[in-house]
Amino acid sequence: MMQPFTLLIKPSGSDCNIDCTYCFYKNRAPEIGQGRQRMSDEVLEKLIKDYFKLDLPVFGFAWQGGEPTVMGLDFFEKAVALQRKYGPARCQISNTMQTNAVLLDDKWCRFFRDNKFLLGVSIDGPKEYHDHYRVDHSGSGTFDKVIAAINNLKKYEVEFNTLTLLNDRNVTHPDELFDFFVANDLRYMQLIPCMETDPAAGKIADFSITPEQYGRFLCRIFDRWYEYGPEKLNIRDIDSLVSYFVLGSHTICTYSSRCSGFVVVEHTGDCFCCEFFVEPKWRLGNILETPLEKLAAGSTKRAFARAKQNLPNDCLLCRHLSVCRGGCMKYRFAPDGRAGPQSYFCESYKRFFDYAVPRSRQIAAAICAGSAARCTRSPDRIRLQIDK
Repeated sequence: MMQPFTLLIKPSGSDCNIDCTYCFYKNRAPEIGQGRQRMSDEVLEKLIKDYFKLDLPVFGFAWQGGEPTVMGLDFFEKAVALQRKYGPARCQISNTMQTNAVLLDDKWCRFFRDNKFLLGVSIDGPKEYHDHYRVDHSGSGTFDKVIAAINNLKKYEVEFNTLTLLNDRNVTHPDELFDFFVANDLRYMQLIPCMETDPAAGKIADFSITPEQYGRFLCRIFDRWYEYGPEKLNIRDIDSLVSYFVLGSHTICTYSSRCSGFVVVEHTGDCFCCEFFVEPKWRLGNILETPLEKLAAGSTKRAFARAKQNLPNDCLLCRHLSVCRGGCMKYRFAPDGRAGPQSYFCESYKRFFDYAVPRSRQIAAAICAGSAARCTRSPDRIRLQIDK
C-alpha cells in the first residue's frame, strides 16, 4: 500500500465570488492564473478514476478554491456520481469542502447532508471583525450572508467546522472571539494565523499578525478552552497537541515531521505538492498526461516531503522539536519578510508549548487512563460508504 494522501482539489482555481483584502491568491496571479477558471468534466473524471485505482484505506476529497461553490451544484452531483461509479466495493470516502458559505441555500444544504460532506465555513468572528476584510466585489461585508448560511447548515444538520483567519484586527481579542463562537454554538474551530508578504513593499503585509500577538492569542484561547471544558469544544491546534500525547502523532500537517498528506489538483489537471507551493519547482505533472499514481510516488513529491526536515540548528536543539517539527513551511520567513530556515512563528510556538504542554499531558494521561472522554473531530471522520 502506498503512503495515504488526500486529494486537495481546486475546481475553480483561484476564482472566487468575494474579494477578501487578505486573500492568499492576490499576489500569486502569475503562477495560478486569474479570472474565470473551471475544471472540465474530463479532468474531473480522470482524477476520480485514477485515485480509486490506488490501494488506500480511505479516499479523501478536499474541495477548495478560490471558492468551490462557484462551480455550481451540478458539478458536485457529478463528482459524487463518479465516486459511486469508480469507487471499489466497500471503500470509504470522505468529502470535505472549504467555503465562504455565501451561496449555501436549501439545495446546497440538502446535498451536503445527503452526501455526508464535512464543511469548513470561513468566519472571522463578530461582524465588526469579519466585515473588515471579508467583503464582496462591491466592498460590502459578507457577515450576514455567512450567518444565514450557518443557520441553514444547522437546520439541515450538515456537519461543519469554522475557520477563522487571525489577522491584525481580531488577534488581539481572543476573549471576544471565544465568546462569539460559544454564544453561536460554533464548537469546532480552526484558528489560522495570517502571515503574507507584500512583494511591492518588500515586507510582511500589514494585515498579518506578529509572533508576539499569535503567542499571546494561543495561550489565552487555551485558558478559555481549558476552563470551559475540553470535552465541550474542539479547537484544531489544541486537539492536535492532545492527540500527540495520546497517540504519538498530530492530526494536522503543521506539526508533522513530513509534508506528504496531500496532492493538490488544479482546475487544469496540473498537480502540486501543497496548496502553499503552487509553483514550477513543486509541479508534479498533469493527470491528463501522467497517471496519478506516478505523480504521487514521483521524486518531486518525495523531495517535498523531506524538505520540511531541513531545519536550522536552533530547531534541532529546541526542547519542543518533537512536538513542533519546525511548523508549516509556508511560514519560514524572517520578520522582515525574507525567506529563512526558521518559522516566522517560532517564538509563538515556544510560548504556546511552554504554556500548554503540561496541562495537555495531564488531559492525555486522563484519556489514556479512561477517566476522561474526548471526541476529536478529524477532517475525514464523515465518510461515504460505497456498497457494491
